[in-house]
Amino acid sequence: MSTCDECGKQENMPYHCRHCGGTFCSEHRLPENHSCPGLDNWDDPGGVFDSGFDDSVSTSSSSDSESVTAKLGINTGPGSIFSYFRGNMTYVFLGLMWITFFAQQVFLNFVVGTDRLGRPVDLESYRLYESIFILSAEHPEYVWTWFTSIFSHGSLWHIAGNSIWIFFFGRIVEKYIGSRDFTLLFLASGALAGLGQIAIGLIEGTGGGVLGASGAGLAIGGVLVVLNPNLRVFIWGVFPMPMWALVGFYAALSAFGLFGVGLSGVANVAHLVGLGIGIVYGQRVKNRIGTPSTLRFGGGGPGGPGGPGGRRRGPF
Repeated sequence: MSTCDECGKQENMPYHCRHCGGTFCSEHRLPENHSCPGLDNWDDPGGVFDSGFDDSVSTSSSSDSESVTAKLGINTGPGSIFSYFRGNMTYVFLGLMWITFFAQQVFLNFVVGTDRLGRPVDLESYRLYESIFILSAEHPEYVWTWFTSIFSHGSLWHIAGNSIWIFFFGRIVEKYIGSRDFTLLFLASGALAGLGQIAIGLIEGTGGGVLGASGAGLAIGGVLVVLNPNLRVFIWGVFPMPMWALVGFYAALSAFGLFGVGLSGVANVAHLVGLGIGIVYGQRVKNRIGTPSTLRFGGGGPGGPGGPGGRRRGPF
């Protein structure tokens, strides 16, 4: 446990100032709150508050080496376009999911066309659609679909369910592992989950394709199960359920689905692969971060996202 250089408070999650090298609590983390010598550089074109801190939680000692982005001449400081993504990648991914879903609907309805049964009319255009949005067993070499398929979804209910899950749990995970690691976790787990699903299809000779962010979503759930298995999730703000039970429920559905028990057309392998990746990653970082003890889906009073008054109700 570290001690704040300004007030002497014992701090489990200290902040290290890059300007003066000191260690501070959350109250004194900003340069102006601990009389940082770096404030003398107010006219530095790089910006006074290039945050000045390593906001990611780490037990390793700070390094004076220049970051990769600095070496490449990429400005990630205040005022740059990249600064808006820091701490907001959950929302960026949600936005990309809905933009991609809208693009899918435009392509299907105005380029491909469908008959009364929902079958594609222009097969050539539909093959182009698949090559853009779907990771398929027939063309796993289409590397871009490893990632575009994460943001693509098969129906409104599909994307709505994934969006609610990622909105509530993604923000917690991103906050505690940092935006960079969260981005890597989301993309890597989503891609590997999809590849795992089509690998089974190739082995079984069934082929097919996969799309959706469910694998990445369950990876997020897997991280939280390790970090805080007893995190209380209030369904509709009323019914408490521990995180391990909520994730375990979805894991059980996917496991049963592997044996033909459950809903058809569900990427059960992708779900389990994503969950496994999340659990492994959670084990890797569990000793250096903490998590909240309560989260609410929907209203029902204070204690979770949305606060009192019943904001943001979800279907879970």
